[in-house]
Amino acid sequence: MTREEPPPGSAPPDVVALAEQRSVARAGRDFAAADHLRAVIGERGWVVADNPDGFSLAPRPPFDVHPTITALLAAGPPIPTAPLTMGLVVDGWPDDVDRCIEALLTHGPDGMVVVGLDCGNASGAGEALHRQALAHPGRVVDLHLSGMLDSVGWSSAVVALLTLAPSGLVGVMDLSTVLDGDALTPIVAALDDESVSASGWRGVDVDRADEWRSFVDAGPGEVDAILGYLMVVRRTAGLASPPHPKARFYRNADMEWSLALREAGGRLVIPEAPLPIHQERHHGYHDSAPEYRDKESKRTYDRLLARFRGKDAILRPRDPGSRA
Repeated sequence: MTREEPPPGSAPPDVVALAEQRSVARAGRDFAAADHLRAVIGERGWVVADNPDGFSLAPRPPFDVHPTITALLAAGPPIPTAPLTMGLVVDGWPDDVDRCIEALLTHGPDGMVVVGLDCGNASGAGEALHRQALAHPGRVVDLHLSGMLDSVGWSSAVVALLTLAPSGLVGVMDLSTVLDGDALTPIVAALDDESVSASGWRGVDVDRADEWRSFVDAGPGEVDAILGYLMVVRRTAGLASPPHPKARFYRNADMEWSLALREAGGRLVIPEAPLPIHQERHHGYHDSAPEYRDKESKRTYDRLLARFRGKDAILRPRDPGSRA
């Protein structure tokens, strides 16, 4: 009787056994043993990632992978100092990674640095990010976590980018957003006003007539909230009033963060002129598991209402008597 070989690309039995031992150690809160087993697994050429079903194993890629945000921050990866750092949370779709970064490098201002935070190398997106960093040294920086975004959390990823970026201004941008021209210069110019904490592509206002149960599209000028498709934040303001730590999914978390920035006294502004930007398929919404997406979106909006509802004074100025 011959021994059955594992499927191509699957971890060998000894590595799987180590990962199972690590799961037992984690369950018993023996984190020192779990960290040691992670290192041994890495020496065998594999990366272990925790997920809701237990763990997954993947061949070790040709770049450093950090097990947690804490480990990433402790490593202190070098990022070039720049007036503007554009941060990308990379959670899949390698074609989007290439398209988004290439458009940023083509149309972004001189001196801008792009920093991508890869979560789990989903569908090879982390490898695409790494190739971009190799092709554009000093302009693109790749950071990698072993966990997928649903375990890392959108808020934690954004705060990590804010923390690591040695820039006065930090952009947060979805991979579906593509620059068709110089859209960042007018956004950055809006932040020349020290009273402005953030600027971006698309703004929304609280619908007060609907008792804060919805937001409506806003035009240029001051707005109640900026959507996370593309926003640039003054780093000091973003760190002082960061996204809520329980915001695991992006939807509604950008509006919750915006209101926190306004509550702290900052203004949010959309440039007057139309910006040369378009959006490709928004995978973060359309291709997320509907049950997870809807549950996390509702949880965030409920938290937003509990904290901000009725605090009309933090919203942009309205005409006297307006309920809009």
